[in-house]
Amino acid sequence: MITTFTLNASIDKAYYMDGSIENGTVMRVSSVINTAGGKGLNVARIVRLCREEVLAAGLVGGFNGSYLECLLDRDGIRHDFDHIQGETRSCINILDEAFGSTEYLEPGCAVTEDEEKRFLERFLQIIKDSQVITISGSVPRGMSKDIYRRMILMAKEAGKQVILDTSGELLEKGIQACPTIVKPNQDEMELLFHTKIQSMGDVLENGKKILEKGIPYVVVSLGGEGALLLGREGIFHGKPPKMKVVNTVGCGDSMVGALSVALFRNYEPEKALQFAVAVASANAMSPSTGYFDPDVYAKLVDQVKITKIEGGSLCH
Repeated sequence: MITTFTLNASIDKAYYMDGSIENGTVMRVSSVINTAGGKGLNVARIVRLCREEVLAAGLVGGFNGSYLECLLDRDGIRHDFDHIQGETRSCINILDEAFGSTEYLEPGCAVTEDEEKRFLERFLQIIKDSQVITISGSVPRGMSKDIYRRMILMAKEAGKQVILDTSGELLEKGIQACPTIVKPNQDEMELLFHTKIQSMGDVLENGKKILEKGIPYVVVSLGGEGALLLGREGIFHGKPPKMKVVNTVGCGDSMVGALSVALFRNYEPEKALQFAVAVASANAMSPSTGYFDPDVYAKLVDQVKITKIEGGSLCH
């Protein structure tokens, strides 16, 4: 089984607009999709679509927390959340013709020391039946910045494989515990190393820095260019075919979901990368976040080109 953790969950609202947004006016939304949101919950939906058993865990609170659990029940996803006193946040994604996707992300409620302690006390019980766990996204206000590092250490001690997908200080401290896979994007790498990435060479250089910290695998998402996988077997680039992109929100989470399934199934690195890029690309062709059409995936997967990078250049 795979367990996904979302400590800063949300009700995600996708607002679809018929025309361009005009600031300072009343805008009517054409249609709305409400989803149990937060990066780890997008991951959970992808794992379920890949037909593997999944458990969604983390923190929820208030009326929104109860609604979030109802949405997961609707999606057929098992869950085991700790309940906090604060209200689970909402996040809004506005999709319109002129600007594409614009997101408004609430910060999330505060978590107390006692609530954090109670969560960690239950952590090993939650993951006991899982072989792979994923840890995604931000944390609520009041939660320790080394919470992910502690979770990773506990999971590794219990013999679990761990994928970490976060940013900033959470990523910096989480890397210290050497999870199985770290999945940064360019912005997250720039923040981690306090630098500006301007070329593929810069991406490779910074990816290697993470690898040298003792991380078995580093997967760097490159948007429309696919992803890089760095590991002991070498460095591989997975590039998707040209396609019509509908909604890029959740593509990184879809990649994490696919990578967790690949770990669970013991895929070799090249197959894992091809699988992950194809799933993420299929997600980009869907209007829903954390979703892909299996038929679209089936058409894409063999079109994902895998090349091995040697000496800083691409080769077959």
